[in-house]
Amino acid sequence: MTYQNVTAEIESLPEGPQIGALFDFDGTIISGYSIFAFFEEQLRRGHMSPRDLVELVTVMASYGIGVLGYPALVLAASQFLRGVGEESYAEFGEEVFRSHIASQIYPETRALVEAHLRKGHTVAIISSATPYQVAPAARSLDIDNVLCTRLQVDDGAFTGAVKRPICFGHGKVVAAEKLARQYDIDLDQSYFYSDSTDDLELLERVGNPRPLNPSSKLLSIAEERSWPVRRFASRGRPKPTDFIRTAMVPASLMGSFFAGLPIWALTGSKRDALNFSLSVFADTASALIGLNLKINGEHHLWSHRPAVFVFNHQSNVDMVIVARLLRRDIAGVGKKEIGEIPLIGRVLEFAGVVMIDRKDSEQAIAAMGSLVDLMRVEGKSVCMSPEGTRSITPKLAPFKKGAFHLAMQAGVPIVPIVIHNSGDVMPKGSAIYHPATVEVDVLPPVDTSDWQVESIDSHVDKVRDMFLEALGQDRGGRIVRPQLVSGQQ
Repeated sequence: MTYQNVTAEIESLPEGPQIGALFDFDGTIISGYSIFAFFEEQLRRGHMSPRDLVELVTVMASYGIGVLGYPALVLAASQFLRGVGEESYAEFGEEVFRSHIASQIYPETRALVEAHLRKGHTVAIISSATPYQVAPAARSLDIDNVLCTRLQVDDGAFTGAVKRPICFGHGKVVAAEKLARQYDIDLDQSYFYSDSTDDLELLERVGNPRPLNPSSKLLSIAEERSWPVRRFASRGRPKPTDFIRTAMVPASLMGSFFAGLPIWALTGSKRDALNFSLSVFADTASALIGLNLKINGEHHLWSHRPAVFVFNHQSNVDMVIVARLLRRDIAGVGKKEIGEIPLIGRVLEFAGVVMIDRKDSEQAIAAMGSLVDLMRVEGKSVCMSPEGTRSITPKLAPFKKGAFHLAMQAGVPIVPIVIHNSGDVMPKGSAIYHPATVEVDVLPPVDTSDWQVESIDSHVDKVRDMFLEALGQDRGGRIVRPQLVSGQQ
């Protein structure tokens, strides 16, 4: 299990909803402040006039120097939403989550949330932000309870006013105690994770205060009171080395390709040259990124070849992971946009990646036919993502059927590769590689020799269920929680 050092304390706790796991949002679940992502997107879309921008900057500056308190800041900021439809703003919040906020979730905090959920604890976000900032992230984390600052709505539109009490300072204590009464939570056994002294009252109210990424003031208080402190560096402002490693990865692909050309020239074997280049790229790119793999079931990668290897797709780094696992005699499928990248697209096509237009079903079917020949005639394996595209969270998306039809037509097994956390390296929406350890489960090959087209849906479902079980998710993508007997707490 990844992040065992982060979750070890939780794994030792008793199960049951009587233990609360309460999380601040900005700076704790995500790096930075979600409101800035909203402002950035509003500016990009032209939703703010220059006058609005000047007024907003003035308000933020007044708060920063202590002229305005947080409640006054929230009230002033809410004026910019007067007359805006709540439904449209909620949709906007979903878009901002997908484009900006999802990639800023700390993977370590996600691991904490998941560990508490697996224990059946009552997990909640208690934030001074609005639900439009917080709720999409809560859904992605399977957190059902969101207590935050609410804006007044009249006839479907914001009035510019804020509902009282604001979920800030003592207001967070009020929210936590209300939640405790609702779910019979023992706050003395419960945990609160936060980065700021703004949350000091709630940190003092629970039995287990846990400062995460604390401000200097909170760090001093935590040290005085012997509160355990954790800092996560996996998200936030990239360092110069992050930019360098990110730039070097595609360069290593080109370099590995050219390194194989002498082998082709001297031996006449394009296959040997490509296998050499693939292995060099896999090892070089992994070293540049700082990618470590923890592989379970590695022998299944070699027990049945050729095969169709299917993997869940969270990140651009999955290409490196698959290359590192399979190493030789493989072909793949990519979207046509990859083939349009100068130089890199040509190298990938030369290496056996078949580019398909997902909008052109006839072209896609024809491309699949060429892959069948590769497996039958040349004995190569094929790797594909049945999800079809990257997901913004570790939740498993629905499977498409192309890989399963391909395996049937070629008469080869399906080998599931379950990638647990490649989004920790480069989540969708990010352009920077982060060093990380990624856990991979290679499941036993699935025989397709008796599959029929008429029953393909059930075969796809069974393979997808194998992924879900390995990921610890139910069919809705939620974390599998303990089944407590009646009356157990």
